[in-house]
Amino acid sequence: MKKQLLFIIPSLDSGGAEKSLVNLLNSFDYDSYAVDLLLLREGGVFLHSIPSEVNKVKLSENYNHFTKSLIASCLYFLSHGKVALAWHRLLFTLVNRFQKNTNKAEQYSWKHVSKAIQLPPKKYDTAIGYLEKTSIYVCVDCVSATQKIGFIRTDYEQLNLDQSFDETYFSKLDAIMVNGSNSLETLKKCHPKFASKMSVMMNVVSPQLIHKRAAETNPFKTNTVNIVSVGRLDHVKGYDLAIRACAKIVQSNPNIKWFVIGEGSERAALEQQIKEEKLEGKFVLLGEKENPYPYISNATIYAQTSRFEGRSSTINEAKILAKPIVVTNFDSVFEQIQSGVNGLIVEKDADAIADAIVKLLNDTALQTQFITQLQSESLGTETEIQKLYQIIQQ
Repeated sequence: MKKQLLFIIPSLDSGGAEKSLVNLLNSFDYDSYAVDLLLLREGGVFLHSIPSEVNKVKLSENYNHFTKSLIASCLYFLSHGKVALAWHRLLFTLVNRFQKNTNKAEQYSWKHVSKAIQLPPKKYDTAIGYLEKTSIYVCVDCVSATQKIGFIRTDYEQLNLDQSFDETYFSKLDAIMVNGSNSLETLKKCHPKFASKMSVMMNVVSPQLIHKRAAETNPFKTNTVNIVSVGRLDHVKGYDLAIRACAKIVQSNPNIKWFVIGEGSERAALEQQIKEEKLEGKFVLLGEKENPYPYISNATIYAQTSRFEGRSSTINEAKILAKPIVVTNFDSVFEQIQSGVNGLIVEKDADAIADAIVKLLNDTALQTQFITQLQSESLGTETEIQKLYQIIQQ
């Protein structure tokens, strides 16, 4: 009899966690497991990449109305006699308005959101919150399951969360999985009492599939030098640094274009910065792309300017596609890049980023060295899924 599993994630918008989940689900053993997927927001660029074997769980009408604007939501609840839900919707807005730390706001407003989440009455063998914060809170508070697993997919310490809040939830998980050794160490530092529950499971990546998808098209003109970055438009990704670096690079390399794949809350601010730096047409926000691999494959350089990360799936994909890489020195990058051997690691500084990119553009021998080294590395992680199977089967 198949084990019944539920995966929980906020959405399938473009992002490392979302892409990781899609890769995982496309590698799953559906002869042994029946898999449900709960999305807190329908849609997303990766939605059509979910295997047909996966059953998508529908959320209740209450939750759908809870996610609408404050006025529309409260009017609906009040007109249907759901005064308590109208009250919680108001409190949800107040928490998010007055708590300036958005990560803590997500924690403190959870008790209000949770009142609107009603799942079908199904008992699972294992429920998996596939992202820190809300996915884990849903897993613990709203799902009936014999076993519960939480994934932390970034440098936990950098999130500046209320750790005592998370302690309550971590205590109710049977296992906590992270995607790199640096993330594991920082999580142990923050929550040492749960260290025995923690283990590393790297993102499932198939080089064969990435190369196949990368070959589908070439999105670039041949007469430009193309830098590519992939990641949501968020302060932690350091695109403000990238824009300033780009402004410096074009002074000596006017043929350059820097493309960013991803979407997010910082778009308006980044567009304004691009305009101020007079980089329209040079620094290009492409939005979400279901298949980013042709962009990475046909790039001259892959650049990642993050302030912090977990173990980056996009860096691993750029390595698989043997791209010369320039990255900033966030802690976990040293698990993936050896500076001067298979890429360049620089300070989180616009001038340092620009100098490294210009150096690499001008040194074709160094580019060739990095490409040759990356082509020799074993980068597939398809077997990582066995770590999850082992925990599920305990």
